[in-house]
Amino acid sequence: MKIALIAHDSKKNEMVNFVIAYKHIFEKHAIYATGTTGSRIMMESSVAVNRLKSGPLGGDQQIGSMVASNDIDLVIFLRDPLVAQPHEPDIIALLRLCDVQCIPLATNIATAELLIKSMERADFAWRDVVKQKYKYASATGTEG
Repeated sequence: MKIALIAHDSKKNEMVNFVIAYKHIFEKHAIYATGTTGSRIMMESSVAVNRLKSGPLGGDQQIGSMVASNDIDLVIFLRDPLVAQPHEPDIIALLRLCDVQCIPLATNIATAELLIKSMERADFAWRDVVKQKYKYASATGTEG
């Protein structure tokens, strides 16, 4: 599975600790992360990460593009709801895309843990069906 990890500045430590705690799961999947978050995860957990741009510099949009193409299976976006973000429209667009594409999304550590444990139990087999439907719709130009 392809997992996207994003964390606002005040949540980066929490994200790194989360990846370390579930390293045995993350190592089995393709991890994509925005700039600094990805760097910190790689340095502090030794989990391989496909790094994208920093969130404010387009990283959120890069992940959004992957979500829109149904090329991401799970998004963990540890947001700081108490701090205004200059790229808030990009954040809202990413959250909306996850809803449109039925991509599981966690915006806090409690939900992230539920999703990761569910993924460990192989509860995400339905994503294969979604991907097949998406490929068929893309190939035929239909809605699926």
